[in-house]
Amino acid sequence: MKKMNIGLIAHDSKKILMQNFCIAYRGILSKHTIFATGTTGRLVEEVTNLNIHKYLAGHLGGEKQLGAQIENNELDLVIFLRDPLTPKVHEPDVNTVFRLCDIHNIPLATNLATAELLVKALERGDLDWRELVRM
Repeated sequence: MKKMNIGLIAHDSKKILMQNFCIAYRGILSKHTIFATGTTGRLVEEVTNLNIHKYLAGHLGGEKQLGAQIENNELDLVIFLRDPLTPKVHEPDVNTVFRLCDIHNIPLATNLATAELLVKALERGDLDWRELVRM
């Protein structure tokens, strides 16, 4: 298993879910480098003691900062627990993250089921191909 760069984003109604997810998979996540939007990163750090590189809060530009990392092919996996039922003022930034992951072929989870599959794949080494793409 190679060390990967993981991006974490969670809408307000999904932040507790992200905390619980990161507690459950702390052992796997601790072997990788984690980047997150500000509030999500702080909340996850508080409950897991994981070292997280925190950007601005999502609505203040954090999603754009993570988007720049995706655009530069610097993230290997993105977990974006989003609330599809509550419209966001910064919806264009949200959609940009999805678009950039699609363009750069970066695995993206937008719900808990897919996030679990990707983290387990990460642990098995199924995403090691990302290292070749980053070079």
